[in-house]
Amino acid sequence: MFYRRLLDRWLGVLLSIIGVVATLWLGFTGQLALYIHPRYFVFTIIMALIAGVLALAAFVLVPGGSAAHPDEHGHADAGNRRWRRLGAAGSTLIAAAAVVGLLILPPSTLSTATVTQRDLNGSASTLSRDEAVELVGADYTTFTMKDWISLLRQGVGEEYLTGKTATVTGFVTPDKSDPENVFFAARFVVTCCAVDAQPIGLPVYAPGWQDRFDTDSWVTVSGGFRTNPSRMSDEVLVMVPDSITSVPKPDSPYVY
Repeated sequence: MFYRRLLDRWLGVLLSIIGVVATLWLGFTGQLALYIHPRYFVFTIIMALIAGVLALAAFVLVPGGSAAHPDEHGHADAGNRRWRRLGAAGSTLIAAAAVVGLLILPPSTLSTATVTQRDLNGSASTLSRDEAVELVGADYTTFTMKDWISLLRQGVGEEYLTGKTATVTGFVTPDKSDPENVFFAARFVVTCCAVDAQPIGLPVYAPGWQDRFDTDSWVTVSGGFRTNPSRMSDEVLVMVPDSITSVPKPDSPYVY
């Protein structure tokens, strides 16, 4: 039991330090935005520093194995020795997995796999009806992707959209109802952290888009809006692109 408690304590301290180092590294390299809203950066880094101080203090307070061994005669049975070996191996594997997952593998953004599990263009990720109504009559050249999606979601007519064009950047995710002809230029709206991120996307009518673009690749789409030519798609209004250009994933892929 002594060795078990000791191993658990060392593992907890080690994993805490790995988590602190990973958090600080993400913060100082600007990649923390892949996990949390920028408004929480300062708070998170301060708390990570405090946790680091506490973890280092724990190193000093952890007793040495030989000095604290309760068996003065060194008579540990075979079962205890076997457990110590397994426990040490398991702790090493857990610590190694944490190092690889937090410090070696590059952070990744949310993708189509997450879109399929969440409500695309749901009310939680778009503007309210009153906010969308306020956009009508405003300068459409300043509209964001979220603004355009909110207008479409609130049922703005094709008359309003006639003559208006938009340019948006997002990753490619297929329209579930007609994946052959329509895809969404999508992004995730982050309110607190990536766990609560909600997907938004503008439907783009582009038959045969799979021949040019891979799912989850990033594109910039420019064009106007019209009634959806697809008879299978559930989307009423879509972008009809003048151009679709492949682009690198942006440094800030989320919408805040």
